[in-house]
Amino acid sequence: MEQGTLIAVVAGAVLLLLVLTSLRTVNQGTVAVTTIFGKYRRTLRPGLNLLVPLVERIFRRITVQNRAIELQFQAITQDQANVYFTAMMVYGAISESEDTIKAIAFKFVTEKDFLTALVRSVEGSTRGFVATKRQAEILGLRGEIVSEVKENLDHVIETWGYHLIDLQLNDITFDQAITTSMAQVVASNNLKAAATNEGDALLIRRTKEAEAAGTAVRIEAEAERTAAQLRGQGVALFREEVARGLAQAARELDANSVDSSLILFSMWTETIRQMAENGRGNVLFLDGSPEGMQAHIRQLVAMQQLDVVRDQPSA
Repeated sequence: MEQGTLIAVVAGAVLLLLVLTSLRTVNQGTVAVTTIFGKYRRTLRPGLNLLVPLVERIFRRITVQNRAIELQFQAITQDQANVYFTAMMVYGAISESEDTIKAIAFKFVTEKDFLTALVRSVEGSTRGFVATKRQAEILGLRGEIVSEVKENLDHVIETWGYHLIDLQLNDITFDQAITTSMAQVVASNNLKAAATNEGDALLIRRTKEAEAAGTAVRIEAEAERTAAQLRGQGVALFREEVARGLAQAARELDANSVDSSLILFSMWTETIRQMAENGRGNVLFLDGSPEGMQAHIRQLVAMQQLDVVRDQPSA
């Protein structure tokens, strides 16, 4: 083999080797930051990329996918109660722009340093908020705690190329003594509410019973009054009809020249017969003299004449 040919073959082999060693693959969901002599050169996108041989190298591979991390930390309330938090934080790159990628790549020495700063920032912001609240308020302030932390940290971590997507406080616990006392307070409040409800129900039931009893008494009294009125009206009508019948009978007897005392004699004998049949030891005094009978007849005739005058229409 001639020397020139050998040199060409060697040069080709070296060039091919350089090309092959300069090829880099970037996975989907990540980007790669390259430097030349320690200075930022460019950002490689997912796929097959070719580096400048010998001088360009990959400084850091950066994921642009969202990531989650679980946190466990402690805080102290305004009234010196220990609060234990278990939280999940979701964060990610703001975008895939060049400025954002450069911030992510060069703000911290390592990924571990960035995570330490992010976690400590979240914990510190939470502790600062909890320190202004009392222990009894904490359980009802989950949303306020998350809003406070995000508001305090968003503008800070955005300078690092990231943003806080979500923060969930999955568990909030207290020391055992505080948990026991809280359970006792809840139990006593429940007993108090139950007693109040029971008292209200008893008051309502007794009020309704009293109202029902009063209504029943009013109905019974009204019914009794109505019955008495009807009985009185019946007796009055009975007496009126008896008087009218006797007066009519007396006039007919007078018209036929018959002694009207016959009516009272018939009533007297009928009364004696009824008493004999149905009497229960009652005593009834009857005036059976002719003078008494005549007086009764005159009274009945006078009552009948008064009814006739009252029934005639006025002029």
